[in-house]
Amino acid sequence: MGKITGFMEFNRELPTKRKVEERIKDYKELYLPVPEEKKQEQAARCMNCGIPFCHTGCPLGNLIPDWNDLVYNGNWKGALAQLHATNNFPEFTGRLCPAPCEEACVLGIHEPAVTIEEIEKSIVEKGFTEGWIKPEPPETRSGKKVAVIGSGPSGLAAAQQLNRAGHRVTVYERADRIGGLLRYGIPHFKMEKWVIDRRVEIMKAEGITFKTKVAVGTDITKEDLEKEFDAVVFCGGSTKSRDLPIEGRELDGVEFAMEFLPQSNARVEGDDIMAKGIWEKEILATGKNVIVIGGGDTGSDCIGTSIRQECASVENFELMPMPPVGRPEHQPWPFWPMKFRTSTSHEEGCERHYSILTKRFVGENGKLTGLESVQIEMEIPPGGGRPEIKELPGTEKVWPCELAVLALGFLAPETDTIVAQYGCELDARGNVKVGDDFMSSTPGFFAAGDCQRGQSLIVWCISDGRECAASVDEYLMGKPSELPRKMGPEIPRV
Repeated sequence: MGKITGFMEFNRELPTKRKVEERIKDYKELYLPVPEEKKQEQAARCMNCGIPFCHTGCPLGNLIPDWNDLVYNGNWKGALAQLHATNNFPEFTGRLCPAPCEEACVLGIHEPAVTIEEIEKSIVEKGFTEGWIKPEPPETRSGKKVAVIGSGPSGLAAAQQLNRAGHRVTVYERADRIGGLLRYGIPHFKMEKWVIDRRVEIMKAEGITFKTKVAVGTDITKEDLEKEFDAVVFCGGSTKSRDLPIEGRELDGVEFAMEFLPQSNARVEGDDIMAKGIWEKEILATGKNVIVIGGGDTGSDCIGTSIRQECASVENFELMPMPPVGRPEHQPWPFWPMKFRTSTSHEEGCERHYSILTKRFVGENGKLTGLESVQIEMEIPPGGGRPEIKELPGTEKVWPCELAVLALGFLAPETDTIVAQYGCELDARGNVKVGDDFMSSTPGFFAAGDCQRGQSLIVWCISDGRECAASVDEYLMGKPSELPRKMGPEIPRV
């Protein structure tokens, strides 16, 4: 390593966030620029630890110690090459990944971990600023054609890798813009959408065709795809939201997060929501008492969005107990710990409530006016198994609420159109069932990302897209693919 004692000389420092009172007035990203020398100091904290457990934390197997060393020594172009060797889109993961690599950092056992995610973002942004990131079309074409369905992170990764192998790739997206979850699920204040557009323009210049406003399975069918393409890669995501079927669910004002967030993102892009003809009604938090049900990342995104829409108040409900501040004993290093975390949206003005169960929604004239809750305890049955919920008498409460946002996660992909047309088998959870080669039960039809593994992380989707592309290449060419395989840990399928 360039500076063996760097971890002893420099403290962990993250970029300064814009002040809350300033940032809630817009949808711009949150962090202020960092001087280059500060970035190099942070890279110097990477230890010569012998066995870099950060590799086990990263689904992509990013070569973290290598590019940290190169950054410390000022070789940013070399660091970019190492970063792109395993990750097609570090500008996405550097902004959005929860950084399991940092939880696995050896330094993190006793000291604050290396700022891996921020260094990753710094490397790729330096690459764009310096003009090092340019289109790299393949030198030759294979004569094979592949359709990629869905333009989220797995679809984009699969498309870029397959194009690099020389195949002609067409990406189909049913929305009017490319990006999938990156575009319509992630708020602009976490990642502005020019970041997606910048990368898509490069991919277009590399020879990839993008077609928006095309619903594969209805606008075009299996027969259409079979006439034109030699293989299909389904990257439709896990888009069926988990519902809360209790009394009052039908009231106007009880909404899914993935109705609320996409509308907001489209509005920020300058769209006239109702003129698009996609949504039956407009969902806004303005002037309303908002309760976000669900304590994950999507719930956090709904909180930050509600605040920017100038809600009257926002509360966050979580069924589970409040997690510990530090690592739980049963989740030792280097495992990802389920511990208390505060997002930038939580900082902006939100009350969080744990061990709370929503009993029913109440309303007048078909519109939501309140929500009834009760505090609970979870008890593990003597023989083990799922915890049993025990309501605590006397803790019932009715909250004023005109907008309840359900951010309860996602169950499975939509499989009633193109997946059904191809006759693909599904697993017990309703995902597309694939083998180790990412091919479904139907030869030539592959699946990658959340649609086959279930709701997961962007970094896993990129990893799946890359792995799937190598398998598709082998299927098309009948020989081992030269596309890189994952360098990170192998996680058994469940």
